[in-house]
Amino acid sequence: MTQQLVLFDVDGTLVLTGGAGKRGMTRAFEALFGVPDAFTAISLAGRTDTSILADALEKHGVPSASSDVAAFRSRYLDYLREEVAQATGGKRVLPGILPLLETLDSSRRSFLGLLTGNYTEAAEVKLAHFDLWRYFRCGAFGEDAHHRNHLVPIALDRARACGLSPGIDAGRVVIVGDTPRDVACAHAHGARIVAVATGEYSSGELRAAGAEVVFKDFSDTSAVLAAITGTATI
Repeated sequence: MTQQLVLFDVDGTLVLTGGAGKRGMTRAFEALFGVPDAFTAISLAGRTDTSILADALEKHGVPSASSDVAAFRSRYLDYLREEVAQATGGKRVLPGILPLLETLDSSRRSFLGLLTGNYTEAAEVKLAHFDLWRYFRCGAFGEDAHHRNHLVPIALDRARACGLSPGIDAGRVVIVGDTPRDVACAHAHGARIVAVATGEYSSGELRAAGAEVVFKDFSDTSAVLAAITGTATI
């Protein structure tokens, strides 16, 4: 049976953390550079942590060569752990995710990975909080590339190293995400996109971005599985 690589986004696709990521970044930036609310008016959805930080540095006139820039990641992760643990409102695994991951994980046809703008450790903090990290053997992350579109080849190489059939190319990749940037990333490499409107973007906005398959949420496990495996068009 021919394998496929299924790459999941994290925030807005698998889980919501009640804004823990933005709060953690905000606290870290203020602690290091003395700028409060540094990420106000900076787009976050679907972007890599490295590009988000670069925008904040430019906006607030912080030299990228500053010694404190190298400390941002570890400081952010410290605050993120606190914020995820303490968050109450809006923190949850999104509808249908658990049965979907269980089914895909047990299938010999699908190889699960992550394609996310989060730093590796940030993705682990968020997913481990909900006991979802264990489903993903590898992935491509925010520190691997400045632009999300560059993450697909990295994810493929790592998946092959972790046991994905070596002949699998981007044509056998399915990206599962909730933003127009996920859609663009899939299209840039000839991968398929299964989009879900559980993040900041509506179904209409995702379709307008070019997503052929869009779900309101993943409650209907059978329909989502059919879309991911390519046995149905939704």
